[in-house]
Amino acid sequence: MPDSGASRAQREDEHIPTSSEGAALSAQATATPTAAGVPAATTITAPGLPGAPTTTARRAGLLVTLVLGGLTALPPLSMDMYLPALPEVTGSLNSPAATVQLTLTACLTGMALGQLVVGPMSDRWGRRKPLLLGMIVYVLATAICAVAPTAELLIGFRLLQGLAGAAGIVISRAVVRDLYDGDEMARFFSTLMLISGVAPVVAPVIGGQVLQFTDWRGIFVVLTGVGVLLTLVVWKWLHETLPESRRHTGGVGDALRTMRGLLADRVFTGYMIAGSLAFAALFAYVSASPFVVQEIYGASPQTFSLLFGINSIGLITVGQINGKLLVGRVSLDKALGLGLTVISVAALALLLMTSGVFGDVGLLPVAAGLFVLMSAMGLAMPNTNTQALMRTKHAAGSASALLGTSQFLIGAVASPLVGIAGEATAVPMAVVQVVCALSAMACFLLLCRPWRNAGGSRAALTG
Repeated sequence: MPDSGASRAQREDEHIPTSSEGAALSAQATATPTAAGVPAATTITAPGLPGAPTTTARRAGLLVTLVLGGLTALPPLSMDMYLPALPEVTGSLNSPAATVQLTLTACLTGMALGQLVVGPMSDRWGRRKPLLLGMIVYVLATAICAVAPTAELLIGFRLLQGLAGAAGIVISRAVVRDLYDGDEMARFFSTLMLISGVAPVVAPVIGGQVLQFTDWRGIFVVLTGVGVLLTLVVWKWLHETLPESRRHTGGVGDALRTMRGLLADRVFTGYMIAGSLAFAALFAYVSASPFVVQEIYGASPQTFSLLFGINSIGLITVGQINGKLLVGRVSLDKALGLGLTVISVAALALLLMTSGVFGDVGLLPVAAGLFVLMSAMGLAMPNTNTQALMRTKHAAGSASALLGTSQFLIGAVASPLVGIAGEATAVPMAVVQVVCALSAMACFLLLCRPWRNAGGSRAALTG
């Protein structure tokens, strides 16, 4: 019997579980024990699927929130403490700026590839063991970065640092998916942005202060200490959130099939790519700003740290507006669309200013444009993650891995492009940001098709 147009459109935007899949979901929900430190769950039945729980509302304690915040803060700590030292590293290791920027690219690439491994591992063996292993390797790699004698060796161990640090990124996101759904997940991601957002605020300041007492190697010593502390906190206080009844038992082939199924979901892929392109616009700023602010506009490392901190405060503030005021009142797609629009407008303004259309505008207008762009990320990042993960209850680790891998790979490509014309112009940074922002908007509109779900959040079940 041929399908109606309505049924085809429904299947295009969401996967409806079969009766066996619904029964499996029901069995998993009833078999799920209470996670340590997390009160018992309450289930909500999906409309049209009697008896098939689709959301599990759990309240993570403050301690779990802080631990997850620390895990999500580790990547910006690893990146941003190092940023004020980039010009110094070029002289210390006798390497050009483009080569030193590859230390950022290597770390990003490692974080991207590592998530592809750790995400499926966490779906099979739980969240805790892969996380602890990754944290231990991260500490060792960071310690070796502190004594690296050449740029090539530093690049290599930054790659290993990223591979290991990926565990904290992907597993923290998967833990949130274990505990939350729907608007509650969007609010929690905004809360994590508040906690992890402290890292980019204080990291460049700490890095600039460390440089007053030692050289760039001291920054990696500090990061090693942070890694040791966070490893101990995870070992002591972060308990398992994925019960054995919900773990995958297949091998590599099963993990690849799961990821292939996720990528076949047009809407999931749309949110994934849109969020990744927005992240690339952000990382174009992260990678280029030390040279733009310090070399082109002549600011000190301390001034750069201050400006970077102000921009991070803007991101945190908008993230909290998203979580506290917009979620539940405005659809996530509308908030996301607004964020992508503001990012695009800010990127275009930066391109006009840096290309000389308005003459020599100086540092202040450029800093204002960067502030607006960074702040709007508080609308884009949590909402793309939430909308994508709401479709992937069955494989949160693999879905989180794909989200993170896409973000960091596209960010890694954007990083060297911002320095392609040398250190005397900020135009390449602005061009990369414009291309990424407009592409993210196009991807959101063409693949996610937000007008198809104007009434609220997407919450399609996947099996």
